[in-house]
Amino acid sequence: MNVRRRLIPAAVASALGLGALTACSSDSAATGNTDKFDVVASFYPMAFLAQQIGGDHANVTSLTEPGQEPHDLEISTKQRAQLEEADAALYLKGLQPAVDEAVGQTGIKTKIDAATLTHLEDHGTGGHSHEGEEAHAEEHSDEEENGRDPHVWLSPVKYAEIAQGVGKAFEKADPDHAADYKKNTEALVTKLKGLDSDFENGLRNTKTKVFFTNHAAFGYLAERYGLTQEAISGVDPDSEPSGARVRELQQEAKADGVTTVFYETLVSDKTAKTLARDANLRTDVLDPIEGITDTSRGDDYFQVMEANLKALQKALGAK
Repeated sequence: MNVRRRLIPAAVASALGLGALTACSSDSAATGNTDKFDVVASFYPMAFLAQQIGGDHANVTSLTEPGQEPHDLEISTKQRAQLEEADAALYLKGLQPAVDEAVGQTGIKTKIDAATLTHLEDHGTGGHSHEGEEAHAEEHSDEEENGRDPHVWLSPVKYAEIAQGVGKAFEKADPDHAADYKKNTEALVTKLKGLDSDFENGLRNTKTKVFFTNHAAFGYLAERYGLTQEAISGVDPDSEPSGARVRELQQEAKADGVTTVFYETLVSDKTAKTLARDANLRTDVLDPIEGITDTSRGDDYFQVMEANLKALQKALGAK
């Protein structure tokens, strides 16, 4: 595999949260002098898959820094060089246009687009039909190509489908370790099936099925478990809702027994808290797991997903 030498001071590595808890490095982190299967992943959910499946044989680098909002990523010259040197690139087309462009321009042999490994759907901006949503979704078509929702990792079932495809791609690209990649993939899929069961059982009986979020990241999760997601700001976490949309959500909160407005760890909570105050609702975190930071409710995908389940159970009045 490709051999690379990159060094970073220990203090900087610590500040970026790149300690012993994870084998995944970021753009500026040390990848070391290694002859492992070198994978560049676009952002955390892809990097986590690569780590879990690649195990000891893979050297995983993430293009998105810990704490960075992945939608805002711009690719640096150094990162383009990383892509050129890598054995494989793992990304999710439609989520980060800069990554899509950079991967397309590289000569890297193994390009794994997670969007091709499962079926992407059009979830719009929420679970109900609202006037003006079609125009709103159109404004953000760069993120959701042809209206497709890219947040597939928030469904354990779809994440497992992607994992299986990634595992097969690793086996083909690095046949010397194919048996281990297959074993690791099977273990990961089994764990994801268990997570799916936890959500299915934990959300089966609830007082309400409607939840409010900062942006429309949880369409697959809602669809899988019979819930309805209502997004304040549509697909773009930084956009401001109209006054009409806010009034509509206030009315719906009363009609559907909504108790909580969820916000995220990587974007401003201002809009969510304003809506909650005006509608006399609680606030809590529902993490789209686009990155893991010191403020995340867990150290990895599974821990944060379990925290999400607990938050939903409380907000929806699970029995």
